[in-house]
Amino acid sequence: MFKKINLPVYKYPFILLVILFLLSCENKTKTENNRINYNEQAAFDQNKDAEIQRYNLEIKKKESKNRFPCDTIAVIEHIFNNYPAGTYLLEFDRTNTYNIPKPAIIYFADKDGSKYVFSVIATSRAGERLIEPTNVIGYDQSFIDLDSTELGTPFLYLVLFECDGDNLIKQWETPIPSHGGFNSISLKKWIYNGSYYLENNFHYAQGVGHINYNYFLIDNIRNYPHLLMTYNGTNFKRTLANVNNDKFPDYYEHIFYNLNDRVYSKDSVAFKWSKKDTLYINTKNSEQTRRY
Repeated sequence: MFKKINLPVYKYPFILLVILFLLSCENKTKTENNRINYNEQAAFDQNKDAEIQRYNLEIKKKESKNRFPCDTIAVIEHIFNNYPAGTYLLEFDRTNTYNIPKPAIIYFADKDGSKYVFSVIATSRAGERLIEPTNVIGYDQSFIDLDSTELGTPFLYLVLFECDGDNLIKQWETPIPSHGGFNSISLKKWIYNGSYYLENNFHYAQGVGHINYNYFLIDNIRNYPHLLMTYNGTNFKRTLANVNNDKFPDYYEHIFYNLNDRVYSKDSVAFKWSKKDTLYINTKNSEQTRRY
């Protein structure tokens, strides 16, 4: 038979270790529960969000060495002071991990010497948590149209400010019909008549492609712009065109054929702008119309 052995020397240290382990787990749980997520806190607290924005703005002012009237900092400050809480100036999507994203701003000098600033901003829906700009920008964020509103609902706008000395004066503000996936904004010229338009490029992950919301400056930059949407993807394409030789842009809708072994486009149909109906009308089927 085996002889019973008592181990009092090892018994108590073991119990002590177990107690210390349990206490450390309890303290860790309390710490995790008490830890403050400042991003979440700001998303539901307009005052906290304003405090963070103001702090970041002051840092930008201190670090900036080459200020000029109506610069990016001035635009951010104008938005902060004149728009509802949860409104932000957007930035371009990063082309790589290490580059510094550009603000979604374009400066334009008219022939008469007037200076303008085009800006893309995002606002938060009233009654919901405040949005975060990073949830609006980039390829992955183009899925936001399918998501719930747990991260807030963003509304995007293209805004034209006139630069009058050190003051920014809003000339117009027009909605961009998308909630996420912003990539870039660029100023372009329509080859047909040389008119300017603002191309707002968005990623479209659902269709592996991109969508452009093009705002044409018809007649005068101060006039409300004309919107035309174009796009390009694996099995969809719409291209800018001049169908009826007027000052409004038209487009071709390309028809795709999806076969088992390939996808290709063989035909297209023209849509022209009807000033009377304020709609794009299919030239082969007048019953088929599009708003933009």
